Amino acid sequence: MNKNLIIKSILTIIVIALIGGGIFYMSKKKNPLGMLASVSGAISSQEAGSKAIDFINKNLVQEGVTASLKEIKEESGLYKATIKITQKEGEQDADVYVSRDGKFLFVNPPIEMKEIEKKPTETPKTEKPDVKLFVMSFCPYGNQAEDLMKPVMNLLKDKVDVKLNYIVSKDSSGKYQSLHGDQELNQDVREICVFKYQKEKFWDFVYKINEKCTSQNADTCWEQQAKDLGIDTEKIKSCQQTEANALLDAEEKLVQQYGVSGSPQLFINGVEYSGERTSEGYKTGICNGFNTQPQECQQALSTEAGSATGGCAQ
Repeated sequence: MNKNLIIKSILTIIVIALIGGGIFYMSKKKNPLGMLASVSGAISSQEAGSKAIDFINKNLVQEGVTASLKEIKEESGLYKATIKITQKEGEQDADVYVSRDGKFLFVNPPIEMKEIEKKPTETPKTEKPDVKLFVMSFCPYGNQAEDLMKPVMNLLKDKVDVKLNYIVSKDSSGKYQSLHGDQELNQDVREICVFKYQKEKFWDFVYKINEKCTSQNADTCWEQQAKDLGIDTEKIKSCQQTEANALLDAEEKLVQQYGVSGSPQLFINGVEYSGERTSEGYKTGICNGFNTQPQECQQALSTEAGSATGGCAQ
């Protein structure tokens, strides 16, 4: 469940709606311009956080529920506070925002007032659909999507371009990271290198890694799998050592461009696929991207979904 929905279900309050945000006035003095406080009226982040927690605990939470401050920092002219809600059922983090003068508490995150790009809802038609499947190399849901895609590629062959892209991000120091750790990040790079230098071996390599290796042993496991497939492991090692940053830069740009939030996410001719996660569903979505569907699109594939139905959030 969305964190903001969780906190709103916990807090017994009446939300005053203003531009989509839940706002609570934390001062007895009713000044409608208070949230536009000047810098001179600002208080420190810790003061604002303490004031917000005190207000929440005294006025907003149910009996047996307490809020505590985990972190607070300035963000876009407000203070963003991560709070921990503790109740009998367990603990839950949630984000709230506080005006810099400490007078207003925003339960919903502010909406950035910029033009929102309208994304197409129908898949554009092309002669040869461009298919991008965004994954993490050891996300089980992404691996499942790769398995479901295999019959589709075997059916459509060179009539379609199917490419794996890898979900990576940077930490506060600018170092690349992947959700399941450094070995997953390293494997992401190795798979990109195999695609670049021995593309014909790529999918066999991916499936063999999925079968034989894990995010805990990939750095020692991958090489034998590559050798078994006739992959030039020295070339892949050299690629990993000298090209990793450039390759990961390209992946991160695509993640940002497509607004990818988790593994797996499938895009067909630039539009996100939202159908069933089955081989037949993937085939139908891709076939809808052809100007003229090839005969192969008439062949039915399995409609059986995999055992996992979730995703790995970025």
